[in-house]
Amino acid sequence: MREVVVFSGSAHRRLAHAICDELDVPLSESVVTRFSNDCLQAQLLANCRQRDVYIVQPLVPPTQDSLMELLLMVDAARGASAGMVTAVIPHYAYARSDKKDASRISLGGRLVADLIATAGADRVMTMNLHAPQVHGFFSVPVDHLTALGVLADHFREQDLTDGVVVSPDLGNAKDATQFSRLLGLPVAAGSKKRLGDDSVVIDSIVGDVRGKRAIVLDDEIATGGSIVELLDRLAEFGVTEAAVACTHGLFAGKAVERLRSHPMISEVVTTDTVPAPEGWPQLRVRTVAPLFAEAIKRIHAGESVSSLFDGVDPMHAPPRQSSLFDRVRP
Repeated sequence: MREVVVFSGSAHRRLAHAICDELDVPLSESVVTRFSNDCLQAQLLANCRQRDVYIVQPLVPPTQDSLMELLLMVDAARGASAGMVTAVIPHYAYARSDKKDASRISLGGRLVADLIATAGADRVMTMNLHAPQVHGFFSVPVDHLTALGVLADHFREQDLTDGVVVSPDLGNAKDATQFSRLLGLPVAAGSKKRLGDDSVVIDSIVGDVRGKRAIVLDDEIATGGSIVELLDRLAEFGVTEAAVACTHGLFAGKAVERLRSHPMISEVVTTDTVPAPEGWPQLRVRTVAPLFAEAIKRIHAGESVSSLFDGVDPMHAPPRQSSLFDRVRP
């Protein structure tokens, strides 16, 4: 069996080290150089020939540099005769650019997927895409992992009496519904209209939240505007306390200030798909390194990755035979 070699870009080396610790392999060295004309160059300092190469690089700010580093490292691995190259992208930032909702705009999610495949990636591993249909933008196999089980484990340790899972918008309601099933709680969702990158309006709440303790679940928190707007609406229904959970805690702009000081928020929980912000010791960070490591082990051994999520999320778990096939079977 071919040897596993793991590299990391500069975006999140701590996560890459944690994945390597779980795999019991060293993190191989690489160098990214920035020239005087602002061009980047990547060099891999370990043998890649006929190895299974995994390059860990979430697309986090500065996002364009993170993306370019990833493309250059994938190209370097392909040029070094790697047996297989997998781009491990815990946070795929361009998943938010998934549709044409205005005239003459680009589909960044599809364009970046094409760039990664053109650079030489044989497959992509990512987690909780903002829009699941972005999976279909890739022309190479995609292993789409979910952190719902990791986040649910955090809340199972608590008293969930009078709890309700709330999604900030109807687009994330499917994940919120599955999360509520894992916790045995009801679910609700906000009806959101986005006015701008940092401006939203939530005009109503779908579901019963009156007098309950909320667990607000989102896939990604950038500026925190949607969360604060949702909390304002929940307060009108008598919700006095809310925990906030997300997979990708970017916490850009004024997000840390908004969430850390909000009187309704009891805790904020996220994962380490992206680096945690500085100066927020109260932030609860659950690691997804074991999930990525186990997925890498299974890919390397030719085993099922989807079986990792059996009982966690049907979208990521193995397919099940329906009763229709049972009826027509001879």
